Parts: sequence; structure tokens; C-alpha cells
Amino acid sequence: MTAAQNSTVHAMPRDVADAVVPVLRALADPLRLQIVSALAAAPGGRLAAGEIASFTEVAGPTVSHHLRSLREAGVIRAERRGTWILYTLAPGMGRVASALLDGLAQAATGPRQDDDLEEGPRPDVEALLESAAARLGDRFPQISAEVVSLVVRESYAALARTATVTTHLPVLAERFARQRLEDQVRTATGADTRPQVLFVCTANAGRSQLAAALLRKVAGDRVVVRSAGSLPAAQVHTTVAPLLRELLADQPDAEEPFPKPLTDDAVRAADVVVTMGCGDSCPVLPGKRYEDWPVGDPAMASPDGVQAIYDDLAARVEALAATLP
Repeated sequence: MTAAQNSTVHAMPRDVADAVVPVLRALADPLRLQIVSALAAAPGGRLAAGEIASFTEVAGPTVSHHLRSLREAGVIRAERRGTWILYTLAPGMGRVASALLDGLAQAATGPRQDDDLEEGPRPDVEALLESAAARLGDRFPQISAEVVSLVVRESYAALARTATVTTHLPVLAERFARQRLEDQVRTATGADTRPQVLFVCTANAGRSQLAAALLRKVAGDRVVVRSAGSLPAAQVHTTVAPLLRELLADQPDAEEPFPKPLTDDAVRAADVVVTMGCGDSCPVLPGKRYEDWPVGDPAMASPDGVQAIYDDLAARVEALAATLP
């Protein structure tokens, strides 16, 4: 089979492509992208027509035209409440919008400047991973050296799929592997009796990172906190990074957050799993408490929108913390 033939085998089916095109056409407009990002970021996922007109700063008929185009493409839907018309993302579009906006935000912001300017020889990744496996092997003597080494390499490979800059990837892989090994020990031995909470969103670059940092601030060491993404981004959103830095400023032992993929280890070790906009990608296991929070996506939200999402999360985290033993 030729390379061209092989690529055809893996191409999107024509009928699926035909169905996707109207959505892409509907989104290929700056104002419509603004509307979709606002709906994704809105608390509860709803906005009235007047609210949409206010932030787009265009005439009402123009807004109506764009809303109609999005409705006809199946991107949004309208619901009348008395004299109000409320707009929401159509069923199934929430996850699509989150993934799209996360990707666009990542492409727009690009790699961090400090990483982009780094120069020098490429690190010997194999040697660094071997050293990380040796350190973690000493830390987790109850786990075989082969398993530790496998977890380290799997963690590196998982992070490398979305990384735009790989200079610090071995260090992040060691941190990610350490969490996974801690979760494996917790599940196997039950020695750590503290409640463990896992926050999951699409990119693990906004909502889930903020929720995790807020719970650490509220509950301290009495709760084990994890976060993950069903489609992790390359780095934390620039709209969220300042809020995370502020939250972590008074936590001297806090490590810099970075997006991580969702793993079975994290779900098995958790007592509470909180999902935010990631659909059914999180496995449902018996004996776990599951909550789904309809919290907006801060990927491309305005500063006021990000603050509203932060306030919503803070209130939800306070309520959650009060229910934990």
C-alpha cells in the first residue's frame, strides 16, 4: 500500500466531513467565535440576547443575524423564558467548543517566552528518565523497578503528545509519574485515609487547575487534590495563570501547575470526582462520588468572565470542602 493510499484509509469519512463543514463555516467569523466563547465561559452556560449584544458592541440586527447562523448550523440553541430569549450551546457542542477554544487559545498564545528563548544542547532524555526512575524507585520501594520505569516513560510520552517545548519535559514527567505512583500505592494499600478529590475538565489548563488550587488553599493537607484533562493542553491558559500564581503564593511547597492527562490511576485513587465540561470521558467506577459542575470555560473569556468563573468555582469548592471528612 502506498503512502497516499494509507493516508486515505485514516482520513475522516466523507459523510462525517460533510456534516462538520456547516459548523466550521458558521464559526469562521470573529463575532461568532466571540459568542461561542462567551457561552462556553458563562456561568450556567446561558446568556440572554441583550447580554450578547452588549459585549459584541454591534447593532441588534447584526447580532440576530449571527445568532441565527449559529442556530442553523446546530452550534447554539435558543430558549424563551417569558420575554427573555436565552442562548446556550447545543447538546454535544459544549465539549467541541471547549476543545476548539482551548486549541485556539494555545495557538494564539504560543509557547512561553522564557522557554522559547532557551538555547543549548538537547538534553539526554533517556539518561534523565533513568535518573527519575531511580529516584522514584527509592521513594516507592513497594513497587517494582520495572513498573516504576514504565510509569516514568509512559508519563513522559503522555506529556510529549501536547508539549510545544520539551526542555523541561523530563522534570514534569517525573512529577506526573510521582503522582501516579502515589495513587497506585493509595489504591493498593489504603494507607492514606485522607479524602482525595480529582477535578477533570477538557484541557486541565483552566477550570480544573483553579478548582484544585482553591481546594488546596481551603483544605490544606487534610485533603489530597488532583486535576487532569481529557484533552490536555500544552500549558495553563494565560488568562488563568495570574490567578493560579496568586492562589499558590502563600503555599511555599506548591509546585507550578501544568496540564496532565486523565489516568485510571487518578480515578481509582479518588473518593470524589468533579467533572467540568469533559462529557463522558471520565470512567465511572463504583464507590466513587461524582459531581458535574456546569462552570464556564475561561480559555478565551474576557477578564470579567474569568473572574466570574473564579468566583463560581470558589463558592463550589467551599461547599465541597464542607462535606469532606
